[in-house]
Amino acid sequence: MSFVLVDRPRPRVARVTLNRPERMNAMAFDVMVPLRRALEELGRDTAIRVVVLTGAGAGFCSGADLEDPGALPDVDGLTMPTIALRSMEVLDAIVLTLRTMHQPVLGAVNGPAIGGGLCLAADCDVRLASPAAVRSGAVAAVVDWPELDSLSAMIPPTNTSSAMPNTMNANRTGGPGGRTGTAGAAPRAAPPALCGTR
Repeated sequence: MSFVLVDRPRPRVARVTLNRPERMNAMAFDVMVPLRRALEELGRDTAIRVVVLTGAGAGFCSGADLEDPGALPDVDGLTMPTIALRSMEVLDAIVLTLRTMHQPVLGAVNGPAIGGGLCLAADCDVRLASPAAVRSGAVAAVVDWPELDSLSAMIPPTNTSSAMPNTMNANRTGGPGGRTGTAGAAPRAAPPALCGTR
């Protein structure tokens, strides 16, 4: 089973779907490594004019998979601290790939985008939330990942009390220590066909 699907629903449009719906498309290495490869290949494809990033099933991406993280490549003989650094490099590489693609990347947020999943959505050039995601208000952030600075770059330095008004729809954000807040709303809902749902 492929955890990352790439299809072309229209001419010049590529849709990349995180395909692990039973885990709400959690960020296991078995998902993130092929996601980076797919994004890099699409970035080199001059026939593609826009890339849509979405998730299969009811969720966009539920963040790091703490129960089944998958196999991290190229770690034989490394120490635990080095393995931890290597794992963050894998995630950072996806962020950098999204930021450097020549095509605009549209995040079709079809459901919950939590933690690293919100970082993925935030690194898309445009974010549209499906009606289901807007209704549930299920977009939350764990903001204590300094390596994924997508969210901190969006918070105005003089007004952090607004809790990321430029990101997406959320009724709550939370992280270690029980910090909570309210984030701003996504500007528009995406049509269900864009998110791969009907």
